[in-house]
Amino acid sequence: MTRRTADVAVIGAGVIGASIAWHLSKLGAKVTVFDRGTGRGAGSTGRATGGFRAQYETEINVRLSLLSREKLRRFADEVGADPGYRPTGYLWLAADDGQVAALAKAQALQHALGLREARMVTPAEIAALQPHANLDGVAGGAFCQTDGFLRPMAILNGYLDAAIRLGAAVRHAAPIDAIDVANAGRGAADPRDPGAARITSLRAGGERWSVGAVVNAAGAWAAEVAALAGVDLPVVPLRRQVAITQLTDVLPAEFPMTIWDDGFHLRVRDGRVLLLRPAPGDPQDPWSDQVDPDWLDDIAVIAPVRVPALRGVALDRSRAWAGLYEMSPDHHALLGWAPGCPNLLLVNGSSGHGVMHAPALGLLAAEIATFGAARTLHVHALRPSRFAEGDPVPGSALL
Repeated sequence: MTRRTADVAVIGAGVIGASIAWHLSKLGAKVTVFDRGTGRGAGSTGRATGGFRAQYETEINVRLSLLSREKLRRFADEVGADPGYRPTGYLWLAADDGQVAALAKAQALQHALGLREARMVTPAEIAALQPHANLDGVAGGAFCQTDGFLRPMAILNGYLDAAIRLGAAVRHAAPIDAIDVANAGRGAADPRDPGAARITSLRAGGERWSVGAVVNAAGAWAAEVAALAGVDLPVVPLRRQVAITQLTDVLPAEFPMTIWDDGFHLRVRDGRVLLLRPAPGDPQDPWSDQVDPDWLDDIAVIAPVRVPALRGVALDRSRAWAGLYEMSPDHHALLGWAPGCPNLLLVNGSSGHGVMHAPALGLLAAEIATFGAARTLHVHALRPSRFAEGDPVPGSALL
């Protein structure tokens, strides 16, 4: 069997893996990216809807978004591509005073961290910002103009192309078949311990690769990859469905992302309206590509009630799709060396925020791999050991 060598093997060529590959290559690492898909965007990135926001209720997520936003604004100069960042705004709608208070509490944190442009809005102000929405039962909301949208595939392609220009190699149709671990069972977490359980090589596409370090950026498939190295990774796939209308001009292109309290939200992209709502108890296999027709029926009923301008605008059912989030127990990313395997870097569990946080996570992961710790941002809250330590990131599901 052919044996090759890589300083760093990045598993997963989605948007996070692409960001890691470019940032590592920029720091001088010899990087090889492995992906199970047959081409770019075959996993979750190609199915992402492309939202971007800094309106979160936890400090670490706000900081990740602000760092990503800074990098998106410099993307064309640094990477040589347009990431499609367009600040058309995110508008959160609250159904009662309790939800308004929760949004206000989160916004106080956002202001303290530098997101000063986020603001609370009254029903009258919401009507001016969003004249197309039915505001029956809306008590207030929160709005941030610098939130908005981006192009997931533009970011992925930009990072991968730039990484390749710096010498990185990208191998598609190369699932990881095996990972070899030396001193397995020792479980030492200190990389200076010669007895630590370290990855020495992996097998992908019929080739054996000697590796100095491995980065798990495999998204919804991350737990499978970690298990090959004997690591228990608490990340699971969560299926999300997207409905899409026929071509229409009833809503403007600058329509802000608008989110109701039950999770129903919508945006405009390329002349169509994307409509999303969590499906309670989705009965289908999480890996299924099929969209539930009953869910589409519900969306077809709800959409024109929430946005009357959509009355008479049909869904394009043949274009509806399903994709996967990679969920962690506290809905925050895991970032750091795997406990018990000190040359396996985990960058997993972004829980639906992966595309928007990819610029930040790629930079921070490259710093950890190169310098031993993140330098740009303090990321202790995201350490993979936090669940075993009983210290998850606290927060609700509101933001």
